[in-house]
This record gives sequence, structure tokens and C-alpha cells, in this order.
Amino acid sequence: MEKIDYKKRLKHLYRPSAKEVGFVEVPEMNFLMVDGQGNPNTARAYKEAVEALYALSYSLKFMVKKGDIGIDYGVLPLEGLWWMDDMSNFDPDNKDEWKWTSMIMQPDFITKQHVQEAIEQVRRKKNPKALDKIRFASFNEGKTAQLMHIGPFSEEGPNIEKVHKAIEDAGFERKGKHHEIYLSDIRRAAPEKWKTVIRQPYQ
Repeated sequence: MEKIDYKKRLKHLYRPSAKEVGFVEVPEMNFLMVDGQGNPNTARAYKEAVEALYALSYSLKFMVKKGDIGIDYGVLPLEGLWWMDDMSNFDPDNKDEWKWTSMIMQPDFITKQHVQEAIEQVRRKKNPKALDKIRFASFNEGKTAQLMHIGPFSEEGPNIEKVHKAIEDAGFERKGKHHEIYLSDIRRAAPEKWKTVIRQPYQ
């Protein structure tokens, strides 16, 4: 059985430098997504979205592994798009005003039919509250600047500014939404060791 480690295959997207901002072209990929608003630390909707995304992603993984495709792969990390209505005033500390899309990337062999079948399986077994809010869609981010942040989320500010400055120093301007990829299991790892990819598209 073929086994695929997408974090290794797409190392340039999931393992950026923690010292220097890098510029990468992110290809179009498919995601399971849930949209919401509010502080991720306190909003129940965010917790419910994450639970549903993981439940469906793992159901898809085992469906593919046991089915005709016969490929084993690791479930990809949770990602988040974060924005405010006025992105020029995006404030990392004003979380109550944030809008967000929580999402998990899916391999290109996952189809809408697979997703629908997996949704019915999850509904029968767990039926998480946000299951019906999940959408399966492509996302084409394009040109981005990114940096690995190591430490708690509350200390991301300087690294976010570093990414923004690198974009400006290169003669570009920001566009789109602030993007984070959560590589660590925060239930197990110490906060000072959490790894988060900070990404910002530009033009």
C-alpha cells in the first residue's frame, strides 16, 4: 500500500524557516472548510468547527485506505484564514472582531462523492454540531510570504510584522487574508514549542 506524507512532499509549504521570511507560490488545493466569526479562544463555534473538520478528515483517510484507492496518508494540519472587514487595520490582539475560515487540506484524489459518503458515516457515528457547516472547495492562494513562528499564539505579533515588512521591502503589497497553519498538537506540546506557519499573500 502506498503511503504519502504530504508535509514532507510539500515541505516548502509546511516547513518554512523560523529565521528568514520566504516567498513561495502556493498551488490550488482542495480543503474542507468551515466559516465563522469571533475569538477562537472563547467562541464555541470555533471549537465545534475544528471538531467537525478533524472527524470528517479522519473518516476520509480511513475510507480511502480501506477502499479501492488503497492509499494511506497522514491527515493534514489544521489551518486558519483570519481577517477583519478592514484588513488595513487587522489587529492580532482584537480577536473578538476576527472573521475566520478553519480548514484542512485534502489530497487531490478526494472527490465530492468521497466527502459526501464520509459525512454520512460521521453523522451516524458522532454527528458533530458543525458537520453541516463544512464545505468542500478549492483554494488558490498564489504568491505568499511565510515564516515559522515557534511559541505561543499570543507572541505571534512581531513575526506577523516581520512577514508584512518583508513584503513591503520587496516592493509588493499585501492582499487577501492572514493565514496560519498549526503544526503542533497543543494538547501535548509545551506552548514555547508550538510551531505555526504564518503566511500572507501578496501582489
